[in-house]
Amino acid sequence: MPLEAGLLEILACPACHAPLKEQDDELICTGQDCGLAYPVRDGIPVLLVDEARRPA
Repeated sequence: MPLEAGLLEILACPACHAPLKEQDDELICTGQDCGLAYPVRDGIPVLLVDEARRPA
C-alpha cells in the first residue's frame, strides 16, 4: 500500500535526518552512512530506530 504523495516528502530518517524512499513495505534512508530500513505496518510508517532493520 503506497503512502500518500505528500507524506513521503516531509518524512525524514529519525537517526540521521536524511530523506526516505519507499521500497516494498519499508522506508529506506537515503543517507550514505545510515541506510536504515523502517517498516510500514497497515499503511503507517514506524519511524523508531529500535524497529529499523540495519543495512545488509
